[in-house]
Amino acid sequence: MKKAILGSFLFVIICSAVPALAAEGFTQKDRDMLIELKIKMGEIDNRFEQVDKRFEEILTFLAILAGVFGSIVIAVFGFAYWDRRAILARAREEVRQTRADRNLIEKNSLLLAKLTEAMRCMAKKSPDIREALQQSNLL
Repeated sequence: MKKAILGSFLFVIICSAVPALAAEGFTQKDRDMLIELKIKMGEIDNRFEQVDKRFEEILTFLAILAGVFGSIVIAVFGFAYWDRRAILARAREEVRQTRADRNLIEKNSLLLAKLTEAMRCMAKKSPDIREALQQSNLL
């Protein structure tokens, strides 16, 4: 692309110089101007190459930056997923333990109620047991 631009630029300059050449001929001054023009075009070409290299560096940096950002996003989502799974597992285990404790308490309270009822029946026949239950406020 740069060579096409340079070629078309040189073509325009040469075409515009053709009428002057036809009228006066090609002089040393014209030759010096063409050499100077060629040097300037080389400098412009070098500058374009430097700009292209800089754009490549910027694009490489942006690609690295996008990779780092993507890695951070993946890490954050991964951590959030792991954390939620760990918390839910712990919560499920606590619910299971609470249910087991509640079942044990219900079984024990049923057993205690039966035991208390048996003691009340025994208290009708034994004055010692009646007195012990009355002191404990179970009668």
